[in-house]
Amino acid sequence: MGRAFIFPGQGAQTIGMGRALAEAYPAARDVFDEVDDALGEALSATIWEGNIETLTLTQNAQPALMATSLAAMRALEAEGVDIAAAQYVAGHSLGEYSALAAAGALSVSDTARLLRIRGRAMQEAVPVGVGAMAAILGLDLEAVRALAADAAEGEICEAANDNDPGQVVVSGHKAAVERAVEMAKPRGAKRAMLLPVSAPFHCALMAPAADVMRAALDEVAMDAPAVPLIANVRAEAVTDPEEIRALLVSQVTGAVRWRESVGYMAAQGVTETWEIGAGKALSGMVRRIEKDIAVRNIGTPEEVVAAAAALQDS
Repeated sequence: MGRAFIFPGQGAQTIGMGRALAEAYPAARDVFDEVDDALGEALSATIWEGNIETLTLTQNAQPALMATSLAAMRALEAEGVDIAAAQYVAGHSLGEYSALAAAGALSVSDTARLLRIRGRAMQEAVPVGVGAMAAILGLDLEAVRALAADAAEGEICEAANDNDPGQVVVSGHKAAVERAVEMAKPRGAKRAMLLPVSAPFHCALMAPAADVMRAALDEVAMDAPAVPLIANVRAEAVTDPEEIRALLVSQVTGAVRWRESVGYMAAQGVTETWEIGAGKALSGMVRRIEKDIAVRNIGTPEEVVAAAAALQDS
């Protein structure tokens, strides 16, 4: 049986996420302490007791979601299941960093610092109000690419996230993205809506952030992951640290090829995915992409115990 551990991206954050894990498992609590120490602030207090607006700031949401995923992973390890239970790891956007930390390629402290830098750099790359993102539902990738090209009118408008067969996200200049939303329904889209995001991620406007991440990634140690990473921008497995480093830079401006990544998993014999951390958004996408892949979640102490029993039996 092939198995992949998958790690959620921005948008999955909720106040209180990971707290029950930290209370039930000292190893999970240690992850939050390590992230707090790495950032020089009590991010865990923001996660557990703060307000959602503060947590949703990109520079906070990114390390917070990673901390929650890694806490769940450490709890699973405390129950006797390690990363070798998976054939692959993968993550959606920032989740790729969580996947790499879970697979031992990056330390938790370095990952937290990288995601804080990434979040700030992505926010600062484009002034607030200049960019936007929108979800286009009911059109496939090629149709959305054509839509984005027609909506651009000399500005940036690109397919940014190919999430599943019926959901593609576009990103770019606000006016161009708004044009894409207006043009989508006449072209057959079921729905098109602007997303509540603070910057236009995964498009050419993020080039300044890619430069920042290139420099930041050059400063950290990276080992080969214990199991292969299915990279967002390639939608195939990679293990070489220098290749992964380059792909993480490309990922800032490149599209998240999630639909193709799940298709790759299926082609390699993956029959189940375990979403590790906050929320269940990726599980929903996997269901819509490959109906034959079973989806499970590991985000609460009860789910950790159930997962450990299932994984040790298989």
